[in-house]
Amino acid sequence: MQVDHHPLSTEFPEFKQAIHELKAENAHFAKLFTEYDEADKAVNRAENGAEHLGDVALEGLKKIRLSLKDQLFHILQTSAAA
Repeated sequence: MQVDHHPLSTEFPEFKQAIHELKAENAHFAKLFTEYDEADKAVNRAENGAEHLGDVALEGLKKIRLSLKDQLFHILQTSAAA
């Protein structure tokens, strides 16, 4: 079974332009975005069987991805309100 990955622009389509702008203008956002993208790809590889991770490691990686997503969403909301 193929599992899709979760790029930030797909998770938050209403912030697509803001994501693009913040990646270019905000170093902290760009760093978090890169970390989120790497974690998302790693989860995707593990879930699709391309890479083996134990259940505990996979859950940990998913928690990291979720934490990064929450941080990025907070920045997006803050920038939209400004």
